[in-house]
Amino acid sequence: MRWYHLLYIESKAMFTFLWVILIVAHHALLVTPVSSQDKNIFLLAGQSNMAGNGGVINGAWNGIVPPESGPNPSVLRLAANLTWVPAAEPLHKDIGGVNAAIGVGPGMSFANSVLARDPSLGVVGLVPCANGGTKISQWGQGSFLYDQLVSRARAAVGGGGGKIQAMLWYQGESDAVLLEDAELYKGRLQKFFQDLRLDLQSPSLLIIQVALASESAGPYTEKVREAQLGLGLANVKCVDAKGLQLQPDNLHLSTPSEVQLGKMLAGSFLQNRPNPLTNN
Repeated sequence: MRWYHLLYIESKAMFTFLWVILIVAHHALLVTPVSSQDKNIFLLAGQSNMAGNGGVINGAWNGIVPPESGPNPSVLRLAANLTWVPAAEPLHKDIGGVNAAIGVGPGMSFANSVLARDPSLGVVGLVPCANGGTKISQWGQGSFLYDQLVSRARAAVGGGGGKIQAMLWYQGESDAVLLEDAELYKGRLQKFFQDLRLDLQSPSLLIIQVALASESAGPYTEKVREAQLGLGLANVKCVDAKGLQLQPDNLHLSTPSEVQLGKMLAGSFLQNRPNPLTNN
């Protein structure tokens, strides 16, 4: 009976040991920081309506964040210091220097809408890169804005941080003022998208651009819109913001419009995303 008793004790000890290991492993999974998990990454680039100007009156933000744009534990943003932090409006608060946006943009609404419609996406990583008042010529390969966009995109995926699933792009108001800029807009935009895909080694990267909402951005707004709506590049989709409510300046989107735009961008992504998700 002695050998049976010893076997029983050893078996019980082994069972207890394995049970402790399982508990520790389960706890480790529960406490794994969201920031260290693989992310579905989205680049946010363009001008102030992408950066976020919702709720900004006379240079001051009213601080109102609609529920659709509220924080979400599964949504992160890449801060200016290239670390992942919990995402919250305003997303571009430390991006853009003197032109840093201080209001609500479409980014949080986009992320929350995507996750609400497809929770299997897991963690969403937003990479703010927009800068207000900029022309497409300022985003050309080799420019400060272009290099910043590429470097932040690379930092976002560095160390196995995840995959870039799409770039959300809203720009063009500044190119609607002068005829020369408007006439050159289509070619410059095409080259920008092509160069970016090449430098990110993602030749079929999904790009969702926004056609201008404001009819008074400049005398050549329609020429810019025509270029945006008829760009003709593969896997570049266009969401038309025309008709969305504008602020009194007739240039920037209101907070409800930024929220609606985010939902429109989410719908376009879910309809056009690669299956399975990839960044190639």
